[in-house]
Amino acid sequence: MARVVSTVASMGLGGFVARPVEIQANIAAGLPGFTVTGSVDSSLREARDRVRAAIVNSGHRFPELKVTVALAPAEMRKEGSSFDLGMALSVLIADGAVAVAPDLLRTTVFLGELALDGRVRSVRGVLPLLLAARQSGHRLAVVPVENLREAALVEGMRSVGAPTLSAAVDWLAGNAELVSVTDDAPLPGPPIPDMADVVGQSAARHALEVAAAGGHHVLMTGPPGIGKTMLAARLPGILPTLQQEEALEVTAIHSVAGTLPADRPLITVPPFIAPHHNVTMTGLLGGGTGTAKPGAVSRAHRGVLFLDECAEVAPKVLDGLRQPLEEGLVRLSRRDGDALYPARFLLLLAANPCPCAPAHDVDCVCSSVARRRYLGRLSGPLMDRIDIRVQMEPPGATMLLRAQGEPTAAIAERVCQARERARHRWRGGGWLTNAEVPGSALRHRFPLPPGALAPIEQCLRDGRITARGADRAMRVAWSICDLRGGDRPGPDEVMQALMYRDREFS
Repeated sequence: MARVVSTVASMGLGGFVARPVEIQANIAAGLPGFTVTGSVDSSLREARDRVRAAIVNSGHRFPELKVTVALAPAEMRKEGSSFDLGMALSVLIADGAVAVAPDLLRTTVFLGELALDGRVRSVRGVLPLLLAARQSGHRLAVVPVENLREAALVEGMRSVGAPTLSAAVDWLAGNAELVSVTDDAPLPGPPIPDMADVVGQSAARHALEVAAAGGHHVLMTGPPGIGKTMLAARLPGILPTLQQEEALEVTAIHSVAGTLPADRPLITVPPFIAPHHNVTMTGLLGGGTGTAKPGAVSRAHRGVLFLDECAEVAPKVLDGLRQPLEEGLVRLSRRDGDALYPARFLLLLAANPCPCAPAHDVDCVCSSVARRRYLGRLSGPLMDRIDIRVQMEPPGATMLLRAQGEPTAAIAERVCQARERARHRWRGGGWLTNAEVPGSALRHRFPLPPGALAPIEQCLRDGRITARGADRAMRVAWSICDLRGGDRPGPDEVMQALMYRDREFS
């Protein structure tokens, strides 16, 4: 005769979207066996061995009957090891090894991977899983102790940590308490180097300040050792710290990707992601078997994606950036469904002017065709999405003897004020930076005066910029205006924005 079916609540992750999952266990007469159903992947099929070993090694008896565990809804693809704890508890409850109040099970979600000795291991994606659980009406979560700080970020939901399966069983029976989050402050993030360390390069420094103020994309070209990488590493320091909603969104992405540090569960500083120039399409945009995982563009959300030696990146990979740059998100279609990840980042490209890359341009041995072909890896449609282009030159000998440049704190203060002006101006549309504002809003809600638009109209007639380039030039002009504290861009700001797009403009 079949025993009472037990139901334990958990959460499943499909891309960046989490959904409730019911774990039901049934124990019936028949040949001994352990079956898991419900569109599960290989890691969940392997969970049968983990769950059985964890139950036995925790001092409990595994039923020598026909055990069936179903994960519902069946049409939802389920993957990962976060269901282990819920599966083990559902089996023990169905076997009568632990008595628990039904109300407690209805309001509690269980997440965690089981080791063979019964320990509860950490899992990825706890933050987005619990945010969705809260929306589903759950008010209590049992998670691995290593994920407890991350789980505590979800307001309106109490989280406790289970170190072992036995501890979770004793807690359900009312015989013990689980671990609660401590008041210890998380460790600070690694220090960001100071802009004052960069010698000279005033034009590039100002270009990055404009980029930080408006969220614009930048291309820096120049010989090796000139300071491109130094400037890139210091760019996150002049960006404003993330607001609470932004920080939770960024943290959730890194939680899904499995790159969230346990001692720093909330990311408050804009991330800086710098993949190697041999990065693949999957590594950059995301993907993998089963449900697609976030790539570098999503892990750089609300931060900086730095591609050093970008001319060495495969052209097909570079062109994959076009959709995220335009829409601020990336769509990934895989066997188990589509995944949609946020990807609103500041793209910073750095390249040498030619393959031989001498310290001085006069020493170049490359032909004109080789030079054009080298940077020609950056396609026209991609370059049209780059707002600011900077040609860096070696500093003079006297420049190396000067005092330090302007520190990061002073630049960050100006950037923060400019961002606040933009946020206040565009608050009706919900845009945070000038780079996010669509062209229709630029032209109709806050149009530029005719005198300021004249240089852009001339460039359009000459074919030197596209309609997209015209909108991007207006966005850069707004950022320059915000940095100086102006009300509306004038001809000077527009001319400077056009010069950032085309150095031959006069």
